[in-house]
Amino acid sequence: MKEQSNLSRLMGYAGNHRFLTYGSWILSALSALIALVPFWYIWCIIHDVLDVYPHFEKAQNLPHYGVMAVVFAVLSMVIYTAALMCSHISAFRVASNLRSLTIHHIAKLPLGFAESFGSGRLRKIVNESSAATETFLAHQLPDKVGAITTPCGLLILLLVFDWHLGLLSLVSVILGFFIMMSMTGKKMEQKMKEYQNALDAMSNEAVEYVRGIPVVKTFGQTVFSFKKFKATIDNYEKWVIAYTKDLRLPMMFYTTAINGVFAFLIAASLFFTRDGVTTEFLLNLLFYIIITPVISVTLTKIMFMSENEMIVADALGRIDSILHLNPLSEPDHPLSPHGSSVELSHVRFSYDGEHDVIKDISLHIQAGQTIAFVGPSGGGKSTLANIISRFFDPQSGCVKIGGVDVKDIKKEELMNTVSFVFQNSHLIKASILDNVRLGKPDATEEEVMDALKSAQCMDIIEKFPQGIHTMIGTGGVYLSGGEQQRIAIARAMLKNTPIIILDEATAYADPDNETQVQKAFNELAKNKTVIMIAHRLSTVANTDCIYVLADGRIVESGKREELCKKGGLFAKMWNDYQNSVQWKVKREV
Repeated sequence: MKEQSNLSRLMGYAGNHRFLTYGSWILSALSALIALVPFWYIWCIIHDVLDVYPHFEKAQNLPHYGVMAVVFAVLSMVIYTAALMCSHISAFRVASNLRSLTIHHIAKLPLGFAESFGSGRLRKIVNESSAATETFLAHQLPDKVGAITTPCGLLILLLVFDWHLGLLSLVSVILGFFIMMSMTGKKMEQKMKEYQNALDAMSNEAVEYVRGIPVVKTFGQTVFSFKKFKATIDNYEKWVIAYTKDLRLPMMFYTTAINGVFAFLIAASLFFTRDGVTTEFLLNLLFYIIITPVISVTLTKIMFMSENEMIVADALGRIDSILHLNPLSEPDHPLSPHGSSVELSHVRFSYDGEHDVIKDISLHIQAGQTIAFVGPSGGGKSTLANIISRFFDPQSGCVKIGGVDVKDIKKEELMNTVSFVFQNSHLIKASILDNVRLGKPDATEEEVMDALKSAQCMDIIEKFPQGIHTMIGTGGVYLSGGEQQRIAIARAMLKNTPIIILDEATAYADPDNETQVQKAFNELAKNKTVIMIAHRLSTVANTDCIYVLADGRIVESGKREELCKKGGLFAKMWNDYQNSVQWKVKREV
């Protein structure tokens, strides 16, 4: 099957608006041809001036030729403007459809996709890659048609007056064309891909750096603390400098060639006028000197348009890198879970398909139990919780909720069965009311207030004059980490799912807020199956079962007392934790 061209793909996204794109090409070509007509009138002006020299008052047609030259120049611009209007309408539709398609596909991907893909990289693809297609269709494609049409019209003009000078004018064009080809092609396409990769990496790390600025300021660190970000900047710098040096000589020769047409014309004039100068030859020579710069401008346009086509090809490739990802499978015959038990059977998971971060884990959580995942960093705690809530599907094994494989539960029903309170609470730029309502969009204000009360949020609400209608974020108020966490818990309470996953939910709470958050947790956990992930072991001391994860495996499980008696990894972690909370700074007197 023949591979579809990038232009054909873009026209597929344009729908019926593609006819506007085709119309813009016709109008652009017409504009380019009409733009050459003033040069004809310039030739007529020069002809009349030389014909009556030195009696210039006899040149009666000069005003007419001048007016006609202006009329056709203005007509060319009007038609070109119409071409751009058509191309922009179609281009906006293509960019809009591309963004919409990409966003809708992202919504169908595993919930953990954005985190693993990189938010900065994802934002750049959705916004800038679709914008690249818009620029290409709205400006560059009509200009390309015009740039191709112009040489065709010029070729006629160059040959119709004096074919000898016309052919000589084309020598520099042909020479410049071959130099241009050496700078484009497959090599240039690969370079463009490397350039976009370098930009993607820098954009992604920049987002992470900005998010970490509070930590940098708190600990007095410099940008060099973010080695990845610094490395991406250095890599981009090296690439750009090396690429610029590679193109330095070809670009110099290209510029010399396309602007060297005068050298050929002057040499020709010396040769052809060795026996004397005729008025006709002088007329044609002056005309060619005036018109040949158009050739240089046109050829340069074509060169940059070749680069722009590569940018669009790379942009579509990056959009495809998202569109080709498989969405979460939806069951043909969906089932509903029976209860809120959670069961994992021989689950194995890898982010890259090579290195397993979850290795053959099996466990059973009864309905209504509160259990905890603890262990060293990187042991797989958060990943295991993500698999339970189907942020990712495991490579092998089975995850069941209420006795039903999560793959057989509709996505909407699964989201109404499991709630997730993250370590870093995600609040949007909206009112407190709207942030809580994300858990249940059709909830009344009374229901939202009840959830806020249960989440111990009334002290937050009461300190703002607008109460639950207070805006959060830019133009509104900013909440502390613990306050944001309680708002997130209110959202989970409003959603009222039978299974709750708490991922390091007290990580950013100060001591006063932690007390309020713990009270909120107690309300949230009533009659629920609760899965907690915590490094602060005091928060999991009274859970029904503690699972200790290390290197992607469950190495221990049981109640706190049982695990402490075993003297294993948990016992060591517990002793270290007790020593840390008792540690005090002594001041010498």
